[in-house]
Amino acid sequence: MQVTVDTIIGDILDFNGEAAAPIFLSMGMHCLGCPSARGESVGQACSVHGVNAEEIVEQLNAALGN
Repeated sequence: MQVTVDTIIGDILDFNGEAAAPIFLSMGMHCLGCPSARGESVGQACSVHGVNAEEIVEQLNAALGN
């Protein structure tokens, strides 16, 4: 799975939650099971949490083996 800023968080977690969850938790996103959180894109979540979306995308792709 290739992650972009437009990738939906729920899709990432369904693909490999073990690898991705720690990255989301480290940016302050602690409600990964909430329907609203699972429906957001990476870019939307990063905007809400005040983190650089491109850095998170890089971290997620590295964790997912891309």
